[in-house]
Amino acid sequence: MNLRQMEVFRAVMLSGGVSRAAQLLHVSPPAISKVLAQAEKASGLLLFERIKGRLVPTPEAQQLYAEVDRLWLGVEMVRDVSKELSRPTQASLRLVCTASLAPWLMSRTVARLYKQIPRLNCRFRVMSPDMLTQQLLHRESHLGIALAPHEHPNLDTVKSYHCGLACVMPSSHPLAKKARIKPEDLAGERVISSPESNLFGQTLRRALKPVAGKIHDDMDCTSSTTACWFAQAGVGLAIVDEVSIAGGVLAGLEVRPFVSKERLEVRVIRNRYRPMSVTEKAFLELFDDVWRSTF
Repeated sequence: MNLRQMEVFRAVMLSGGVSRAAQLLHVSPPAISKVLAQAEKASGLLLFERIKGRLVPTPEAQQLYAEVDRLWLGVEMVRDVSKELSRPTQASLRLVCTASLAPWLMSRTVARLYKQIPRLNCRFRVMSPDMLTQQLLHRESHLGIALAPHEHPNLDTVKSYHCGLACVMPSSHPLAKKARIKPEDLAGERVISSPESNLFGQTLRRALKPVAGKIHDDMDCTSSTTACWFAQAGVGLAIVDEVSIAGGVLAGLEVRPFVSKERLEVRVIRNRYRPMSVTEKAFLELFDDVWRSTF
């Protein structure tokens, strides 16, 4: 498969159909169908089956899509660099962060940066700590902002912050009447947790140790933001990092401080072998301002 065939295949996977992929790529539906047929011939795979009028990706297509999507990050970077070289007076910034930081801290910081640099070309991605580390190591992003990032000798911490834990629940929950939530308050409650395989999950286990065995811990998810959605739906209470609920971005949820000595670290990191630009330094100053005004 050549790059054009991969681009069309990816567009169909993302949009779910030929017509919407055609709109995405600004071409006609027959052109999409033609390139898809060429992609199947080139790859030797059946990529889609038509079931009740809908294109359904085959298991082979699902596996192939994961690899194509990873490759496309590099393709987008080449496009960004070519734009930067053709318009050298236009500042650019490629940012990557973990999920908790996106809703409030990152969005507010980038909004302030655009006021300073109206012609800024910003590419922003939310990724897991593993993918974030790889982005910085391969110089595909300028700065990474992560809750509990992975250590690596080629990455440098530019700034570091610490946050505590908070308990979120629907407004109708009886515990919403309390000003602060202690571990013993959670006895008998379902607490949405995080897998023990990650650092945040381990932090939660320590924070909830006083009530181990007294809570229902039959639900976990991999991000605090997702845990808030489930708490919003009434699945249970969630103990999350303060960063994910900064600014009260989720309607219908009550947020209370959770009494615990546990703290989480948020770090701004970069590739230590790549000098920082003026734009990156401006972002750092603004992120620091947003953090201090929030916490």
